[in-house]
Amino acid sequence: MGKFLVKPTRTGIKFDLLGKEDQVLATSEVYSAENACLNGIESVKKSCAGGVEDQTVEGFEALAHPKFEIFVDQGGKYRFHLKAVNGQIIAIGKAYEDKADCLACVEAVKAAAPEAPVVRE
Repeated sequence: MGKFLVKPTRTGIKFDLLGKEDQVLATSEVYSAENACLNGIESVKKSCAGGVEDQTVEGFEALAHPKFEIFVDQGGKYRFHLKAVNGQIIAIGKAYEDKADCLACVEAVKAAAPEAPVVRE
């Protein structure tokens, strides 16, 4: 079971979705208010059922929002964005050497987020 960890930063407040053994699966932007951060969590819970758009393959099929976008970053690593119905990025994943690891993290987000409780640091 996962959990959303809400924590303050120097410039606001953010959340991390934690999986097994408190591994960070996805993280949010920094919000200016806790209410906005909690709304972001609700959006992740609703949006994580979306499809996976693999932008690493030529001629990939563009999917409607909400969706996970798998891509290769400037450093040559695999990452994902979770986009809400409105197309805004609501969570991002860390960099992975292997695409399979990135896809496994997407599946972990899909499994953990819908029922994950919110805890505060």
